[in-house]
Amino acid sequence: MLMQTHEARLDALRKELARRGLDGFVVPISDEHMSEYVGDYAKRLAWLTGFGGSAGTAVVLKDRAAIFIDGRYTVQVREQVDGRLFEYQSVPQTSPAKWLKENAPDGAKVGYDPWLHSKGWADAVAKALEANHGELVAVDSNPVDAVWAEQPAPSPAPAVVQSDEFAGRSSADKRAEVADWLKRERYDAAVISALDSIAWLLNIRGADVDRTPVALSYVIAHDNGTAELFIAPEKVTPELAHHLGNAVTIRARSEFENALGELAGKRVAVDPNFGVAAIFNALAKAGAKPIAVRDPTILPKAMKNPREQQGQRDAQARDGAAEVKFLRWLEDAAPKGEETELSAAAMLQGFREQTGLLRDLSFDTISAAGPHAAIPHYRVDEDSNLPITPGSIYLVDSGAQYADGTTDITRTVWIGPGEPSQEQKDRFTRVLKGHIALAMQTIPQGTIGAQLDTLARQFLWQAGVDYAHGTGHGVGSFLAVHEGPQRIAKPRGGQAGTDQELMAGMILSNEPGYYKPGEFGIRIENLVLVERREIPGMEGEWLGFETLTLVPIDKTLVDRDMLSGAEIEWCNAYHARVLEVLAPQLDGEDLAWLEDACTPL
Repeated sequence: MLMQTHEARLDALRKELARRGLDGFVVPISDEHMSEYVGDYAKRLAWLTGFGGSAGTAVVLKDRAAIFIDGRYTVQVREQVDGRLFEYQSVPQTSPAKWLKENAPDGAKVGYDPWLHSKGWADAVAKALEANHGELVAVDSNPVDAVWAEQPAPSPAPAVVQSDEFAGRSSADKRAEVADWLKRERYDAAVISALDSIAWLLNIRGADVDRTPVALSYVIAHDNGTAELFIAPEKVTPELAHHLGNAVTIRARSEFENALGELAGKRVAVDPNFGVAAIFNALAKAGAKPIAVRDPTILPKAMKNPREQQGQRDAQARDGAAEVKFLRWLEDAAPKGEETELSAAAMLQGFREQTGLLRDLSFDTISAAGPHAAIPHYRVDEDSNLPITPGSIYLVDSGAQYADGTTDITRTVWIGPGEPSQEQKDRFTRVLKGHIALAMQTIPQGTIGAQLDTLARQFLWQAGVDYAHGTGHGVGSFLAVHEGPQRIAKPRGGQAGTDQELMAGMILSNEPGYYKPGEFGIRIENLVLVERREIPGMEGEWLGFETLTLVPIDKTLVDRDMLSGAEIEWCNAYHARVLEVLAPQLDGEDLAWLEDACTPL
């Protein structure tokens, strides 16, 4: 049984810790680059606990263990992780540091892998353990790896060139911008360890992480515009070497730690959010001066250039047509009662594949029927797969990776026959009203994400309900579907990016939702582009949002009487735009379905 398997794994880890003289160990869901999604070799938390979410940490002591998750995974963790083995702990109400302070025995030696945690995290946990005369111990090798007999090897896939046609800027231009920043800020070099930052800086892509087209590597960028790329030799093709040119030195990934030792006496910028503790430790040991500062590629990567913006529009139009084909199929097939969450997800992927340009999905499709729709980050598998029941709500959150753009869209639809309940229509309409409020808003230059979050929640709050996730995240350009630094969310601990000023060229999601545990869930998500706006009589610089995602919103779930005239006008204008862009790509029953779905409210 699965539970026995995880119990055996936990027991094996405890025996390994005892052999090493450790009283505990922390297992995060991260890799050496602090990535959100990681390669199979780095899925230590999933292997140990069974948890399949994208954010979480486990702490293992001799006689007890806990798993820490945020509000998105409250239901999911209980479905996937055995509560007899791991206590469920909610973040930010608690944290591994706080839990260890309260539960680790006096004098405990708790291990951690310095290649999988930030320096700030390590400092906080070490301080917490000191209260009980304990110690946080950096391990030379990960004890989970020692007991994971069938641990996959890192991906051997070659790195590939992302052409300037899609990137919009050359790598040399980007490296020159970083060099100018280094000289201006008086740094000698910057360690670039976030995989999507490396991909953006060098105009390369890869296939080492599911759903994110990046290559496992590190970069040290220097103040003269040169750079060193640390990457496994088998990933380097002649095309890649030619593309990088003489200004980028290619070195084996295994040489990276020693290369940090070559920076003695240098002032080195390291992003504390992506530069792991081991990087800071190696630089300090070498006599360099590591300085915690934001990765200089983060902001220019987020502000999409005109070519990237147009690529996103093209990708959205292509993806929207595939989504319409799926929704038309779903409306016909699902009421027959023979479809499941897995069959629907496969069908949607198939329509995307028919474009001939799909590179990958941008994340595992959230295909959620009935009560599963109430789990915001639900991921279907063979064990959890539910039938899509006629007379119920179905939620599908999905996205695609194309060479010209990354998509992310959620649609919630009613599966007939019958009509949704008044409660379901009320909640859907409140979510829609919040979505529209954010989409229509103009903002002065300097507005941060946290200032906008209430716009999307206000109508739900009026009914005494809310949702436990952020309202908007950044999105990359054929890169990570979750990209910083911008974010729209409540300004509270652990939600980085909400204080980031929104700037023209940034892409964000607009995705309010509502979830009734055990019954149904609702989310409406479009991607939007921050753009400059001209307002008669305006004072200063103003911004607004161009809605990029073009797919009909299910009017069956809308209570028209709850919408204002302006909201109805927005819906009708949006659907007119959807019809204008997507109709030329469709014909027959698909086109007829689209025309009906886009009729005015």
